[in-house]
Amino acid sequence: MLDQKDLRPKDMGRSDEQLIKLDNLIPLLAPYDKPGMESPLTDPKPAWKEKYCTSLDGYIGIDTLTRPKSKEEEDEFVRKFLSGLEKIFSDANNGVLQPLLLSFEYCAKCNTCSDACHIYTAAGNNELYRPIYRSEVLRKIVKKYFTTSGKLLGGFVGADIDVNWETIARLGELAYRCNLCRRCAQTCPLGLDNAILTKEIRKIFSQEMGIAPTPLHTKGTMLQIKTGSSTGLSKPAFLDTLEFLEEDTEEKFGIKLKFPVDKKGADILVLHNAGEFMAWPENPVAFAILFDAAGLNWTLSSEIMGYDSVNYGLWYDDVQAKKIATMQMKVAKDFGVKRLVVAECGHAHKASMITADRMGTDRLPVESCLPLLWDMVKSKRLILDPSKNNFPVTLHDPCNVVRQMGIVEPQRNVLKAICPQFREMTPHGVDNYCCGGGSGFAIMNSANFPEFRTQVASRVKFNQILGAFKGTMEDTSTPKYICAPCSNCKGAMRGLLEHYDATEKYNLQYGGLVELMVNALVSLKKPFLEFLE
Repeated sequence: MLDQKDLRPKDMGRSDEQLIKLDNLIPLLAPYDKPGMESPLTDPKPAWKEKYCTSLDGYIGIDTLTRPKSKEEEDEFVRKFLSGLEKIFSDANNGVLQPLLLSFEYCAKCNTCSDACHIYTAAGNNELYRPIYRSEVLRKIVKKYFTTSGKLLGGFVGADIDVNWETIARLGELAYRCNLCRRCAQTCPLGLDNAILTKEIRKIFSQEMGIAPTPLHTKGTMLQIKTGSSTGLSKPAFLDTLEFLEEDTEEKFGIKLKFPVDKKGADILVLHNAGEFMAWPENPVAFAILFDAAGLNWTLSSEIMGYDSVNYGLWYDDVQAKKIATMQMKVAKDFGVKRLVVAECGHAHKASMITADRMGTDRLPVESCLPLLWDMVKSKRLILDPSKNNFPVTLHDPCNVVRQMGIVEPQRNVLKAICPQFREMTPHGVDNYCCGGGSGFAIMNSANFPEFRTQVASRVKFNQILGAFKGTMEDTSTPKYICAPCSNCKGAMRGLLEHYDATEKYNLQYGGLVELMVNALVSLKKPFLEFLE
């Protein structure tokens, strides 16, 4: 095992059982700076080492990447990767070819991106997680196999890497040690994007080699195409869920809620991440209450692909992403609505509003819910009492919504209007750090990957949260609310708070934006937020 400070891109082909071991994480802020407040990182089980690629850092992100049983299987694995690598630099990849080539060819190795990366920072500036590390590995492989100088001169021109199963498998795993948050791209003085290279590695593994994490592909995209939802929520189950939520809302709050479903002539089709109905049903309930109170003409769809905004292909496979996006848009067009509004889901914002826009034509307008929610508050269509939210509140900025789409102010304006004790994280807005659950991490729970997500990928975010609530953390009588208007971000927050027992110990709560808005409604006779009861 190498000292991480000595690690070089060419070492990805070494025969070491494990390249590096994480042993120098940055400390957590108070009150988690005391001894015993955090469990130690664990080693991979022997059985995992035999079956999977644990030789990168001991963690398993790709549960379908298993060791070959013969030399022939190993050679075929390498051949398929090289074939896919050649394709991503061809005209067939015209959707991203130009920015890919720019990022691949013009990196100045200034390492500005490293200081911006939350995973590199959390790991104590570990070389393996430096954003340009995986990019440099890719460059060395390309130089070795696809350039004349590399083929002839090898190590003399930087093509000094052994390419075998271990090399490629490690590179595949390393592509899942990046949240694709693009904070590195934002800080690059040349405007280059290492996340594009990372996504292309994932794409080669999926599209060329048939290898992708089960939660993203088999239990994500494929399940969504089959049943209508990545959660497996079928149409009958969806309708039953809505009926239950209507009854539950009337019983709890005295509100006779009726979700409009398949309503012809509606102005707005609302697209939720279907995970909300399963894990955080108060979120779609809150949307329904607010939209009705504001007098909007809206509907949900019960058609397959019409009630789940998820598009996991965004993170690993362009073919699957286009397939989902096309099916979702067809449902909306068949309905005859004027526009789609994406609810609180970060990747669905980008997938529906940007990526899908580049993949198809003849589309309906797709909008974010956040400006619409601010308009409801600003225009006073909602009668709100901020004193009902008189507890510390901070805002997490989902990367896909804020940094990658520039939707920065509407959600802040809402919080400033309805939460007297609102405080920003440091840094915030487009400079905010990823929750650690981005690009699929929030749902990747195979083997020991949750440990990496929670204690490494989410580490800087947890420190941001602790910093935002400094001076109030140990007052357990006061709830402290992390507003995270994104399903995947809430999934990461849930794992984070459960791991550190932060809700039980310090009354640290999390949820979306619309829940706070409903809680502030003057017409509501009891708290909408359960922790206030």
